[in-house]
Amino acid sequence: MAKVKAEKVKAKKFTFDDLELILLSLPTVIWYLIFSFLPLFGLLISFKNWRVSGGFFETFFTSEWVGFKNFQFLFTTGAAMTSLRNTLLYNLLFVVLGVVIPVTLAIMISNLYSQKLGKVCQTAMFLPHFMSWVVASYFLFAFLSGDKGLINNVIKSMGGEGVNWYGQEALGWWPFIIILMNIWKTTGYGMVVYLATITGIDSTYYEAAVIDGATKWQQTTKITIPLLKQIMVIMAIMAVGKIFNSDFGLFYQVPKGTSQLYPVTQTLDVYIYNALKGIGNIGMSSAAAFFQSIAGCITILIANFIVTKIDEESAFF
Repeated sequence: MAKVKAEKVKAKKFTFDDLELILLSLPTVIWYLIFSFLPLFGLLISFKNWRVSGGFFETFFTSEWVGFKNFQFLFTTGAAMTSLRNTLLYNLLFVVLGVVIPVTLAIMISNLYSQKLGKVCQTAMFLPHFMSWVVASYFLFAFLSGDKGLINNVIKSMGGEGVNWYGQEALGWWPFIIILMNIWKTTGYGMVVYLATITGIDSTYYEAAVIDGATKWQQTTKITIPLLKQIMVIMAIMAVGKIFNSDFGLFYQVPKGTSQLYPVTQTLDVYIYNALKGIGNIGMSSAAAFFQSIAGCITILIANFIVTKIDEESAFF
């Protein structure tokens, strides 16, 4: 019987339908090979003392192989360690706030009696997501400008002295400014994701809860949040996977690239940019970017493994 089944499996031939599927997937395969896998060849630059001498391939083969020497500066220089610290601390906070605030706002909007008001609030909160950090930085500059900024004008009108918001004296304020700007720009996207999930919850759950005398708070804690748990975990894991990366626009464009604010605004991405622009060391910059990718991959695997042990159904993969 087993031999008959094996013969039937072997007798299966390549059909025209199989050819159609291959041809349909071919453009996607080519796209990934060119734009996703072919650039991985450039990771080897991280292990070379890159010295330009002619074209790319000529430079690649003539540059000296230095192994992990390019990675040493990430763990030996004070500026690099400060950048790494800022990146991790900011992102850990962003992961927490990126779940708590959007979920809270999504639940609040879903409970509004007026659907039109809900749509207006949803659109208003989602709009900053499409705005460039360059544009946003000029909006912020209108408030923080030393000469004509709104905040300094208010302070002066009350008899106080203006503050140089882009200088050393305002260093302690910038972590709060960075966090506030990140919430302003990213909350709308997360809120729409959670709101779509809430909309898809079967209304019979809430109807049964109302019949049993459940309050809005009880409906939220016993129905809405438990049913949002899986998407919350997925969004959190995706955010954890980028914990070694930072939004370059937020940390460079918003503070105007001011060196006096680097102790609280310089992250790994900004540090790599400054190293490439100032020193021109392509090997070290590539090593830092390679470290970010590997560290992010390991972090997301660990986070998913922990979630699997706690609740396997909520795991990302």
